[in-house]
Amino acid sequence: MIRVEFSLAVALYIILILCLFFVLWILIDRKRDSTGLFSSEKDFFWQCTTCTYVYVDSMHDTISKCPRCNSYNKKEETDR
Repeated sequence: MIRVEFSLAVALYIILILCLFFVLWILIDRKRDSTGLFSSEKDFFWQCTTCTYVYVDSMHDTISKCPRCNSYNKKEETDR
């Protein structure tokens, strides 16, 4: 029988649990990034250039009308 001190056994147990949580965290984070959650929804957010109001408009791609001040906003081209 192998003799192991109590403090060493507890330390090994804690290290094993922490490593398991770390690996699961990495795997879940990779899966979430690969599925692209909310990637298409970001295209629907608009910010008015006049009143700086942020709103959602899923019907228009290039020009949208602000619901607060009724000004027209153009979607800026950004590198994604």
